[in-house]
Amino acid sequence: MSFSLADVARVSHDLWPLSGAEDWDAPGLVSGDPSSRVDSILLVVDVVAETVAEAVDTGADLILAHHPLLLRGVTSVAEDRYKGALLARLIRANCGLLAAHTNADVVVDGVSDVFAQRLGLVDVRPITAGTAPGIGLGRVGRLSEPTTLGALARRLAEFVPPTATGIRASGGYSDVVETVALCGGAGDSLLREPAVQAADVYITSDLRHHPVSESREQTLAAGVGPALIDVSHWASEWLWLDVAAAQLRRALPGIRIEVSDLRTDPWDFVVTQ
Repeated sequence: MSFSLADVARVSHDLWPLSGAEDWDAPGLVSGDPSSRVDSILLVVDVVAETVAEAVDTGADLILAHHPLLLRGVTSVAEDRYKGALLARLIRANCGLLAAHTNADVVVDGVSDVFAQRLGLVDVRPITAGTAPGIGLGRVGRLSEPTTLGALARRLAEFVPPTATGIRASGGYSDVVETVALCGGAGDSLLREPAVQAADVYITSDLRHHPVSESREQTLAAGVGPALIDVSHWASEWLWLDVAAAQLRRALPGIRIEVSDLRTDPWDFVVTQ
């Protein structure tokens, strides 16, 4: 069976409807001829030089990326700019570019949902509910049995891809946790949500000094509030790619669909003191 880039885009938008994207987001088709044939798709979190090279070198007809390459305002795609150079290489190789970002975060079997599944959470629901059951930002649920914050961090290390920054935790190593809130990718905007505040621990990425400090101080003062675990942004979202690939294989039989194993987390090493 043969599929065009337009066909693939329609399937993508059925799986991850554009209506679910945040107002500031820019998912969808970025480049490529909608009428061109697609026989091979490479799934990545980030469109960077290495993943573009992988797509071109393996003969992929399309990159499906989680992070949009052109998220902010762009006034030039000249090839002396890195985004212009990446787009030019893809265009010359007849490799399209399609992004599924926050529209893939909020759905069932989306980024946060997959993260919750990998942790084995039960009674899972969104942190912020959307317009349909099970749709919304983040997830909150219960572990099948209570554990400690330290043991939970170690469990995460068993399935989250390793990165230089590892897994960081704010809270007592032996503190008991059962209710878990999480958000794949950057999620400090959800720190004050009631579902997060009622959880024993909140897992997300890109947590900054002041939001973490203020959250922990408020928790200590009030006696309620979540411990915090910070994992790599790339690693937390990479978990979704295998599920997305399986969905695409079912919808697009005959197309070769691969997941990039390249680590695109930007940090290379840490020095401990």
